Amino acid sequence: MTLLPKIAFLTLLMIFHGNQVESNASNHHYKEGDIVPFYANKVGPYSNPRETYAYYDLPFCSKDIVKEKKLNLGEMLNGDHLVSTPYKLEFLVEKHFELLCNKTLSKREVSEFRKAIEKDYYMQLYYDDLPMWAFIGKFKKDPIDEKMKNKYFLFKHFDFEVLYNKDYVIEVSVRVRRDSFTDVTEDKEVDVGFTYSVMWRQTQLSFDTRIDKYISSSIAQNHMSVHHHSVTFSSVTLLILIISLLTFYFFVLRKDISSERNLADVEEDILSYNKQEEIGWKNVHGDVFRFPQHKSLFAAALGAGNQLLILSLAILGLGVLGFFQPYMQLGVFWNALIIVYAVTSVVSGYTSVSFYSQLEGTNWMKNLILTGGLYFGPLFVTFTFLDIVATFYGSTTALPLRAIVMLSLLWIFIASPLHLLGGIIGKTRMSEFQAPCKTAKTPRDIPKLRWYRGVLPQMALAGILPFSVVYIQLYYILASVWGLRFYTVYSILFIVFFLLLIMTALVSVALTYFQLAAEDHQWWWRSFLCGGSTGLYIYVYCIYYYFERSNMNGFMQTSFFFGYMACACLGIFLILGSVGFNASLLFVRYLYAAIKCD
Repeated sequence: MTLLPKIAFLTLLMIFHGNQVESNASNHHYKEGDIVPFYANKVGPYSNPRETYAYYDLPFCSKDIVKEKKLNLGEMLNGDHLVSTPYKLEFLVEKHFELLCNKTLSKREVSEFRKAIEKDYYMQLYYDDLPMWAFIGKFKKDPIDEKMKNKYFLFKHFDFEVLYNKDYVIEVSVRVRRDSFTDVTEDKEVDVGFTYSVMWRQTQLSFDTRIDKYISSSIAQNHMSVHHHSVTFSSVTLLILIISLLTFYFFVLRKDISSERNLADVEEDILSYNKQEEIGWKNVHGDVFRFPQHKSLFAAALGAGNQLLILSLAILGLGVLGFFQPYMQLGVFWNALIIVYAVTSVVSGYTSVSFYSQLEGTNWMKNLILTGGLYFGPLFVTFTFLDIVATFYGSTTALPLRAIVMLSLLWIFIASPLHLLGGIIGKTRMSEFQAPCKTAKTPRDIPKLRWYRGVLPQMALAGILPFSVVYIQLYYILASVWGLRFYTVYSILFIVFFLLLIMTALVSVALTYFQLAAEDHQWWWRSFLCGGSTGLYIYVYCIYYYFERSNMNGFMQTSFFFGYMACACLGIFLILGSVGFNASLLFVRYLYAAIKCD
């Protein structure tokens, strides 16, 4: 037990070590006339937030020597690419139509700008580590004659407004002048004079609250009443389910258990007569703990699901504690996700090998390898394919060599050794499988069941209630992940996730009981598949969201969306599958321990 606090402390230490503490007030003091760091990050179409390109992929004004800011792993995973620009916004120095550069755009450069404007390209800038966004141009359609050629205009002037308090920068925004643009409709050389203005305004806001603007503008934060109603609805649904199951337990199941206990005290002939007449779940006590087929794969799925469950709880816990404030520490979320995933590899190794050994498995090393690749394998293949796509498109989401090396080192020196360590501990500390009933030598035949008791209909039924718990939150999560805003209401998400786990456990227990009541004793895989079926519902919703609720388009954005959402839904399937099986296992053990069976 003493190992767990050490691992937790090591994880937090690695997360913070991998981040540049950029919003610490101590390194943000400025005097009048001081140079404040100004970086350009990336550009891209507004409707495709993962399709981003380097700022200087477009022919903007540039310095003679462009400096690139050193990024941490999380920033590289986020597709950031911070570079210096000719903008000079000295502290408390106002400027009016300051010349940035005079530039003669060639036909090719005009064409590049026009294509970017047609796709609604935006640019992201950073001033004192505070982000701001602006479109690079606009286009007009003829409202009368749609056959007329569109007009494309490039913005050539930007107004920066900076709020300050004493010697701190508190807030920054950028606006475009709609009357200051250059026509880039035709393929011809164009002379452009790019200018900018800077205005300073004093504010009483403190440095510690300068991130509140981005929190309050998040899509989730603006609809708190919706979140509260969703939690209330989910809680009421869960309460109704609990009341229904408790009613069934007290009036049906408890009565069956009590009658079985009373029969244990009667004469032997009466007991033998009862055994001839017993039906339902009591009749399969000799098979209910018969180990499942493909037990190595089953143990691997259980181990991977438990690891991802711990990972999810850890990330949500860090979010609730305020570790993922937007733009406080760039890349901290991705750093935390990667590091916690690597550290929790010990959980998957231990759970899988320990359970596999309880199931009388002999090749524990093969099981350990299967566990390590069950989720990481599809994730690696998806990531590699999407990175190739991003490289082909020239996007900043393509990882540089340094990031690939860092990820490889994390996997080789942290994730893999901890995974192996967990497997060794699971093997050495393995205990016998606890079964209150002996397993018969000959498997009992399963009676022919109606179609709705099949695996697929049961999975479809099992996922409805758990999916209803997360349905509303899914929209805000997808709109944040695949949009330009942050998801900040981690407390609501933590509650919803907790309700989801409870709902999944209860539904799995209920379906397992009805399966055993139909004398179908093969409940192991069924409980896992029914528990994880919510992941399939979520992926179907993702398909609906992409085509009906978003404006995403293009091969790259489509590949990223469906590829990474497939990996996320696979993870949800494993998490909820492990929850469903563990709940069903506890229930089955309780159920058959309460009766006398040989």
